[in-house]
Amino acid sequence: MASTVYIHIFVFLGCMIGLTLFVGVVIANYSENKGTALLTVDQRRWCDLKKRLKIAQPLHLPPRPDGRAFRAFIYDITQNIYFKRFVAISVIINSSLLCVAWNKEEELTKSLAIVSSLLDLVFVMEVVMKLIAFTPRGYWQSRRNRYDLFVTVLGVIWIILNYTIQTEESHMFGFMVIILRFFTITGKHATLKMLMLTVGVSVYKSFFIIMGMFLLILSYALAGCILFGTVKYGESIGRQANFQTATNGIALLFRIVTGEDWNKIMHDCMVAPPFCTPGNNYWETDCGNFTGSLIFFCSFYVIITYIVLNLLVAIIMENFSLFYSNEEDALLSYADIRNFQNTWNVVDVNQRGVIPVRKVKFILRLLKGRLEVDPEKDRLLFKHMCYELERLHNGDDVTFHDVLNMLSYRSVDIRKSLQLEELMAREELEYIIEEEVAKQTIRNWLDNCLKRIRAQKEQTSLLARLRETNDALMVGLHEDKKTQIQDKEKENETKESERTRERKKGMIMTRTDSMTSISGGRKFLTPTSSDAALRGDKQTRHESKSRKSRPSGGSKNLAHVSEGGEGITSGIGGQLSSDITSNKAVLPRSASGSGEVRDWWREQVGYNSGSDFSEEADKSD
Repeated sequence: MASTVYIHIFVFLGCMIGLTLFVGVVIANYSENKGTALLTVDQRRWCDLKKRLKIAQPLHLPPRPDGRAFRAFIYDITQNIYFKRFVAISVIINSSLLCVAWNKEEELTKSLAIVSSLLDLVFVMEVVMKLIAFTPRGYWQSRRNRYDLFVTVLGVIWIILNYTIQTEESHMFGFMVIILRFFTITGKHATLKMLMLTVGVSVYKSFFIIMGMFLLILSYALAGCILFGTVKYGESIGRQANFQTATNGIALLFRIVTGEDWNKIMHDCMVAPPFCTPGNNYWETDCGNFTGSLIFFCSFYVIITYIVLNLLVAIIMENFSLFYSNEEDALLSYADIRNFQNTWNVVDVNQRGVIPVRKVKFILRLLKGRLEVDPEKDRLLFKHMCYELERLHNGDDVTFHDVLNMLSYRSVDIRKSLQLEELMAREELEYIIEEEVAKQTIRNWLDNCLKRIRAQKEQTSLLARLRETNDALMVGLHEDKKTQIQDKEKENETKESERTRERKKGMIMTRTDSMTSISGGRKFLTPTSSDAALRGDKQTRHESKSRKSRPSGGSKNLAHVSEGGEGITSGIGGQLSSDITSNKAVLPRSASGSGEVRDWWREQVGYNSGSDFSEEADKSD
């Protein structure tokens, strides 16, 4: 009873508590030596974020070919969630075929081979559809697609071998293809993908620890060959597990690393007479060494199991917490990183992983979530981010991680998240960026002012030129109008002169016999009421002049007419003056009527009075 209690207490305290504390101490020392134990919560989150960003890669998914209907239709099918689930279920079914042993003689093996062949044809169809949707160049840019294509080609080769040769080797080749096919499912599910990333990153980070463990195993294997190379076979040491060669010793120590019967191997190496044959030297005896065996195996098991393997466990736990941390506690969630990957995939059309600096603005405008930047509200931040990327490679192309790292720095509080050295370097960089952006802003403002001044001067000079041109045109138009008016006046005068000549020809009449006898053969125009109706009305100025000149003209007419007889002359002169006076009231008004009447009056009176009357009319005019 006492021994039972003693053993249970020892196992509980020694194994469950003591060894667990030992493991905790190892992990704590590892964290302290690495520096993570001295960091704050925000600084640890920042370290985790940087690790996530290093792992993140562009999606390498070509954009949807909107210009071609058939390719767009195939593209939509390949990106459909149900199509992806169908392919994943096919991979699982194909992998489950390994649960049954394939024997060449059994009929079940043929059925399994047929099912596997049909599933391989499904995978071939998937590859062909993606080649059509993405184009061969776009399909080849993704590493996952390359791996799928490689496994699919191996599956086609296996189908050909299975239906032509059908041997055990062909079945083994089919097993290998199915196992390789199973790893393609890891990229089709988020959880499996995270698990594989955890394993991959853990192996990458623990590379030096694994190499140190291998060197330790090699050293112990060589020491085991010297100490236990000729030990007699026992319960655990035999033909397969022994220290006769270095290769066998390494295999045996790897077996001890897994914890399989290491104590039995230790006991076999402690064999002593009479259970073994003693000898004079090392080569003549097959006995072991009790003290050497105890020190050898205990030290190896403690170092490997409780130190090295626990360091690997610490690395795996660190990476596991990195990939499976809470989204709320992370500075940037997987959704934000996925959003950036999709946005990058839209801008990076050629899927090269680099873009020109000028296209960074499009990415910043398209981002959503925690990485969103509003160019209207955060103009200064937008300028700082753009200038930082321009300054990074002196205006050359920027990579996927360049833009993502810049966004990560801008999305966190650097005073809380960054360590001292990194914080000082980052603050200095941001100070330089702010100063350069301020200088550039002032320079652009001055350039805009100069452009406005030049534009105003050019506009003013242009207006002055337009005014000068307009004035010259107006002067030319006035001159043209004057010339046209003068030409019209000349034409009117010419027409009036022609009309006057025609009237002269038509209005000259010979006197009657009675007048001829009285006037002594002179010819006079006899004004009538019909002739007065055909003439225009005189203007007021001409009427006044004609009234003033009428009495003197009448007297002169009477004097001239008196040559043929006094009574008759006075009667004729009075009748003529009364007729002319009465005809003035019925003359029509027109623009050229006064001129025509005046000319007619001069001509008519000139025949009666001679040159004296015409001179007086000219003076009165």
